[in-house]
Amino acid sequence: MDLFAAQQDFKQEIGRGAYLLSGYALICEQALLADLGLVLSQAPLRHMRTKSGLALSAAMTNCGSLGWVSDHHGYRYTRLDPSTQQPWPMMPASFLKLAQAAAEVAGYVDFVPDAALINRYAVGASMGLHQDKDEQDLTQPIVSVSLGIAATFQFGGLRRTDKVFKLQLSHGDVVVWGGDARLKFHGILPLPAGEHPATGNYRINLTLRKAG
Repeated sequence: MDLFAAQQDFKQEIGRGAYLLSGYALICEQALLADLGLVLSQAPLRHMRTKSGLALSAAMTNCGSLGWVSDHHGYRYTRLDPSTQQPWPMMPASFLKLAQAAAEVAGYVDFVPDAALINRYAVGASMGLHQDKDEQDLTQPIVSVSLGIAATFQFGGLRRTDKVFKLQLSHGDVVVWGGDARLKFHGILPLPAGEHPATGNYRINLTLRKAG
């Protein structure tokens, strides 16, 4: 926590209750990437499908006591990985400490995430505007960590049709939103071609939540 607290001039308010912490994850970059590799070896990425059968363009997996899944039953959290019927990998300490420190900087104290959704975006992959509302306690914030190729984040309002604010997220950036912003629509525009030393031709996003 002291390492995180030592950083200065990284916090930017992007809306009431929402903040960009520029480069905030860089201080623990190597630990995050090493732990990410361990998680992916236990719960490989896969392209989940919507209830109607359409494949999501980002490849996904989870760690933590709960994992977000999508299939013909709809969106929900599960304690077991549907692919293996085994518990999701434990959430690495690096993920947990970063999420808690970032949430505290944004004004959300005592945040203890129990789910980390991992999204891997290839060139052209995107995430349409959506709300994170499958969690039981919507007073808890969302912490989103960007790794790899830069992407354009869209942050809108409480209706899908509301005007969106576009923000480029680079390697190490963290976005935290909660309170009045907790149910705002957000998404990622199609990923441009590129390469990053840490992730190759991909962007990785870690989204940490208190789901249960």
